[in-house]
Amino acid sequence: MTRRQALRRIGLVVLAVNLGLFAAKAVVWRATGSLAVGSEAANSLADAAYSAIVLAGLYLTTQPPDPDHPHGHERIEPFVALGVALGIFLAGGAVAYNAGTALLSGDVTVARGPVAAAVLAAGAAVKFGLYRTVLRVAEEQESPALRATALDNRNDILAAGAALFGVLGAQAGVPLLDPVAALVVSGAIVYTGVEVVRDNLAYLVGGAPPEELRAAILRRALAHPDVEGAHDVVAHYVGPEIDVSLHIEIEGTKSLAEAHAIETAVVDSIRALPEVDDVFVHVDPKELGEWKEDDEVERLAKEG
Repeated sequence: MTRRQALRRIGLVVLAVNLGLFAAKAVVWRATGSLAVGSEAANSLADAAYSAIVLAGLYLTTQPPDPDHPHGHERIEPFVALGVALGIFLAGGAVAYNAGTALLSGDVTVARGPVAAAVLAAGAAVKFGLYRTVLRVAEEQESPALRATALDNRNDILAAGAALFGVLGAQAGVPLLDPVAALVVSGAIVYTGVEVVRDNLAYLVGGAPPEELRAAILRRALAHPDVEGAHDVVAHYVGPEIDVSLHIEIEGTKSLAEAHAIETAVVDSIRALPEVDDVFVHVDPKELGEWKEDDEVERLAKEG
């Protein structure tokens, strides 16, 4: 299955599951009046809305390169993830407002019977399965938009647990536990939004990739038998992909053809890393003395 097929298929699955959960929770909320169930219905509605945005975004990001976008459209993905975050923040605010209003007024409806608890427990189980599936595809395909979706599903499990606690507590004679649980749900929703924004900032501002990947890049450059040193090694995100530039030092007596072959081998080796998009290598004759101390390179080389 291609990356395009994998991303679009999982996007459809997420949308369908969230729509189904919203419908089930909304029916139970209308029947029971439980604020905790209502907050979970709002959460699932927000999930369904952002799932549609994610699906549209994944369709755009998997378009092939064109003259206006020669590197493809993957760099749209962090913006899709931020769209997810915005929807998450709006849902969290709405749930907090409803729960706060109920607490201040003291007007709390207690959900009787097992239906409310059952739909929340079933929702948590479904979300766990969705979380594991989406996370697996996100890691396989290096997709920040799907990773954001997986994070939201993970926190939905905790939120559903809090809502279930509120419903059972209210039925046990403490009605205020229901809106309190709804507030906990809203906190989990907002925290998810913060995580999504934080995880995607590096993609948008050209941050450095993890240290393990930077060390792997340097090791691949130094692994070539004709490369005697490296400096000015820079790796940074351009969207969800990584661009790398570095200087390597070789014997100045090498012919132009030999130097080109070394450069090509180093570029191909680094570009073989799945996270890396473009690699730019500058070749320095070691005899010119252009090498300069680079503490970061030395540290990564020792760790490697």
